[in-house]
Amino acid sequence: MKWFFYVTDVGFLLYWLITLLHVIPESMLFKDYHNPLLVSWNWSFLPLDLFISFTGLMALYFYRKGKDTWRNFSLISLVLTFCSGLQAIAFWAIRFDFDWIWWVFNLYLMIYPLFFLPKLLIQSKLAR
Repeated sequence: MKWFFYVTDVGFLLYWLITLLHVIPESMLFKDYHNPLLVSWNWSFLPLDLFISFTGLMALYFYRKGKDTWRNFSLISLVLTFCSGLQAIAFWAIRFDFDWIWWVFNLYLMIYPLFFLPKLLIQSKLAR
């Protein structure tokens, strides 16, 4: 799980940095990328994605420190990561926009948490 957290949380930070700097090549932008409504839609994910990165990195920090709090931060991070991916996929599905590059990244966000959430929930119940 640590590897996924590093990749995802640092990936979110890098994505927003390259988005801010307009570094994504034009050929990789999603459909209607420059439409003001879609620009707002994309930027509406910023607080969520930053919170995901914060909670994921805090989970890793607390895990290294041997504090059980890491589980709570992990649960929050994983659930919100799933939601972030789900929202993007739902939006593009409604628009019939099937750009595989954006779908792969967002399906990753939806699917990887599902492998860790059940175990974390069971561990949380056992820890009580």
